[in-house]
Amino acid sequence: DNGYDNPIFAVLEQQYSEHMEDTADDEDEDQAKQLAYYELDLGLNHVSRKWATVVPPTSICLAALPGGAEGPSGVLVGSENYVSYYHSDNADGVHCVLPRRSWETKRPILITQIQVHRQKKGKFFALAQTELGDVYKLSMDLTQGSDAVRVTGIHASFLDTLPRSNSLNISKKGLLFCAAEFDDHTLYQFERIDVPEAATNHSDDLKAQGLADLTTEQAVQVAKTFQPMPLQNMVAVAHLENASPTTGLLVGELAGNEVSPQIYTLGGRGPSSCLRILRHGASVTELAVSDLPGVPGGIYTIDSEETGLSQNIVVSFADATLVLSVGETVEEVGRESGFLTNAPTLACSALTGGSLCQVHPSGVRHIQRGTAKQWHCPGLKRIECASANTSQVLIALAGGEVTYFELDSLSGNLTESATREMGADVCCIDAGTIPKGKSRSLFAAVGCRDQTVKIVSLEPGAKVLQQKSSLALKARPHSVSLQFVGTEDLILMIGLDDGSSLRAMVDPITGAIAPSPTRRFLGARPVTVSRIPLESRSAMLLLSSRPWISRWDSASSKYIMAPLSYAPLDHGCAFKSESVPEGVVATAGKTLRIISVDTSAMETEDEAFNTNKVSLRYTPRQMTLLSTPDQSRRKVVVACVESDYNDYGEVEKKSMGFDPSGDKKDAKKDDGDAMDMDEDSDEEKEDKKEESKEDDEEDDEEAAARKTPIRGPLPPGPGHWGSCVRLLDPADSCRTLDCIEMNRNEAALCCCSVRFHTRGGESLLAVGTVTGMTLNPLKQSTSHVILYRVLNGDRLQLLHRTTIDDGPVLSLAHFQGRLVVGIGKTLRLYEMGKRQLLRKCELRGLPTYVKTIQTAGDRAYVGDMMRSLHLVRYEPNSNRLVLIASDPSPRPIVCQELLDWNTVAVGDKFGNICVLRLPRGADTSAVDLSGQRSLWDTSKTDTTAKLEVLCQYYVGEVVTSMTRSSLVAGGAESLIYVTVTGRIGALVPFTSREDVEFYTQLESHLRTDAPRPTGRDPQAYRSYYAPVMHVVDGDLCDVFNSLPHEEQSKIADRLDRTVGEVMKKLEDTRNALL
Repeated sequence: DNGYDNPIFAVLEQQYSEHMEDTADDEDEDQAKQLAYYELDLGLNHVSRKWATVVPPTSICLAALPGGAEGPSGVLVGSENYVSYYHSDNADGVHCVLPRRSWETKRPILITQIQVHRQKKGKFFALAQTELGDVYKLSMDLTQGSDAVRVTGIHASFLDTLPRSNSLNISKKGLLFCAAEFDDHTLYQFERIDVPEAATNHSDDLKAQGLADLTTEQAVQVAKTFQPMPLQNMVAVAHLENASPTTGLLVGELAGNEVSPQIYTLGGRGPSSCLRILRHGASVTELAVSDLPGVPGGIYTIDSEETGLSQNIVVSFADATLVLSVGETVEEVGRESGFLTNAPTLACSALTGGSLCQVHPSGVRHIQRGTAKQWHCPGLKRIECASANTSQVLIALAGGEVTYFELDSLSGNLTESATREMGADVCCIDAGTIPKGKSRSLFAAVGCRDQTVKIVSLEPGAKVLQQKSSLALKARPHSVSLQFVGTEDLILMIGLDDGSSLRAMVDPITGAIAPSPTRRFLGARPVTVSRIPLESRSAMLLLSSRPWISRWDSASSKYIMAPLSYAPLDHGCAFKSESVPEGVVATAGKTLRIISVDTSAMETEDEAFNTNKVSLRYTPRQMTLLSTPDQSRRKVVVACVESDYNDYGEVEKKSMGFDPSGDKKDAKKDDGDAMDMDEDSDEEKEDKKEESKEDDEEDDEEAAARKTPIRGPLPPGPGHWGSCVRLLDPADSCRTLDCIEMNRNEAALCCCSVRFHTRGGESLLAVGTVTGMTLNPLKQSTSHVILYRVLNGDRLQLLHRTTIDDGPVLSLAHFQGRLVVGIGKTLRLYEMGKRQLLRKCELRGLPTYVKTIQTAGDRAYVGDMMRSLHLVRYEPNSNRLVLIASDPSPRPIVCQELLDWNTVAVGDKFGNICVLRLPRGADTSAVDLSGQRSLWDTSKTDTTAKLEVLCQYYVGEVVTSMTRSSLVAGGAESLIYVTVTGRIGALVPFTSREDVEFYTQLESHLRTDAPRPTGRDPQAYRSYYAPVMHVVDGDLCDVFNSLPHEEQSKIADRLDRTVGEVMKKLEDTRNALL
């Protein structure tokens, strides 16, 4: 900071000679790392080097101090063990040692970033974070010189331990935002910034010891020590989810009580490792649950005309009606409510003027000033369905006759206005909502059993109940709803018996239904539609085998439909109270529930997902499903292997005095000399219990706000690993059932479920481990394949260990009642023995390392770490593995997924997804690389069949895992993938030539017409390593929705479609996936 003078830039420079190998032993000043000042002359527009000085060789980060009239200027330099201050007037610098963790006595500690925060009246301080996550407060000793303020000393005080971050930012309001590297981004609030009791070092400590060289030994000798604990000086106030890095993916309905499958991802690193459970849908808060005397047939609320809050909840049963009064408590109201309680209620509403209306199968009941008036059905007819708003009542009698009642504004009586035959039996009806400033709804929707929905007029006069338009359906309508969105758009939502919904626009003047309604499959049960408010806007609740929300998003100008992550509901309607301004009261079985919907995840254009996290001990490597018998039923559990390089095991950490939880609570001791106290009464005991529960909840919230991941002690050299095998129960929120720690320096890298024929098809867990492995160079002392048995569905039992000396075990797979193992360059088949696995056959000579294995029938699909995919076939007659085909392109395989017998999708380290297929008839010629066959019976390697590339697409990030699955019940399968940064994507297969032509043409138009924020051609980007092939860029096609209307019209005209048809096509494709 140079005030108002020419700006000066500080940089760290390393001078390199032409022959870098000659500079390894040179330590002269010209080769050392330097801090240099460059000045920008604003007048001449010229940059000149003004000053330079030698800094420690491990210097890595810089931060400028305030200058001019606000501070001393200069630069803080972060390096190993030290933070230094340099200025052009002080080339020697001021150096201060950082406090250290008590067990870190040998390794250097690197400062990764420094952030300076300016306060009022010329005050400032700096925060420095190390590679372990420890944050230090840096304060300067300033003295007023003859011409400027000078820095004479530095205080470094330990503040707290935060997740390792890419950036620290302090706001003007004193909030700290931590953009974490491998954890959720978090916003912290400072509780205190002055920490006099914390471990503190001063720059004078080095001078007092007479130490001049900035070495690790001197830093250990001088530094004060501390033990990291949960947050002491800060508290977390908000979190932003960050799934980076994501290393594994599993999709399936494993919870047992939900309809749609969940997405399970492995992510995080070290102490921040976790298993995430993602559910497609908005999160729901359950506010109250109470039992009902039976299974209800409907539920309604009656709102107060004065306050707009719900004053009654009406629950309809098969032969009775239950009326509940809503106040401070919910209580049952008897006959004083005026409702007929010995008959079911088909519809009810509060009318204008304070009266109530109840429709039951025998007639219409109008309750006014405590007296009830009854309209009885003519003859033996009964009411099938009904609907009511604040001034209108519609009933449908058996035989298709619809009768309309309207409230007389002068007398306050409910009068019969018209009756009309619909031509078919009516199965659902809706009177619509009354727009603001109007006294009645102009249209009503009538659903008939002949699979039609009709819009009828409610205008007074001769046009009452006159049909305005109709819509033919493919299934019988189960419920209908008319709702105004904003002030102009009128939406017709139809729930069908086949579990799907239809949404169509209705002309608010003529009542005409727009063509091409939007259809979406919601579940296996008939769909019930009801109106609810969300964020003071109108929305719709759709109930099928799972609840859904449909609402208009003004930001994206389109409808958003998202499911709710909640149990299936039978009936529901809007509920308003002082404590719950926008809630839903619903029934599920014999229970009454009051819930509220969290719409924060639905604010973006993406579909809503909510996430639950389960903390893990080490970095997760792989997970698999195990099916185990549990009390005469099959139970599915998840097995996960975790391992961290350059880390100690759990036992070693505790022996060094490290507590992963960081809790330092003293155990409570009984005081035998305490005075005898009088016992409390029962009421006082209950009050104390309630107070203790509240205190426990507050303590849990406080502990959650102060929880922080803490990295344990670091080993001094390479080859150290910490690892464990964990068993989780997905039906119980992925609770840990069992966790087995591996041996010292043994790392579990892969696992699979295997069923040996000799074990009667019992599912066993096979784990591949390496011991003492180093990454550069890649070597290990030994490898093992460990077999575990799951006892009682919740405990792992070791069966035996098999030692393997041929290379690292990186992949395992079940293969025809045996276990196929990838060991370095060898693919080996094992049978189970009593004490260890028995080798049956093997295939040697694969290019580098076997990274992935999948099996189907007698084939094994083997992914090589550097040389793409190989197809191997097992011949039982000769007991050998033979190579069928290979991919000629050298793809570094990371993951793969089998699509069919001859087709495999692979993802490589460069961010490409490719679909490879075996040519027809290629499996007739096989190559034996093992040398077991005679020379004249073997063909050459280059005659091996080559896999064909069907599709190729550049994602832009490393794809770490993929699976073939469907995200909706009954939907088509898609290829779901995850990337290293936590992105979840899908490749949706086209099922018709029409879709291929439409999206290909749309993509070609958008390549030229869509805006390019980076100026890069979309096709060139998707063809970064290889030309894109047979894949349409869905992200580019989705840009169509955000284009101006003029651009949309031009593109739609070229496609011979309307803008609405193009947007509907895009929405249908998305709905097919989610």
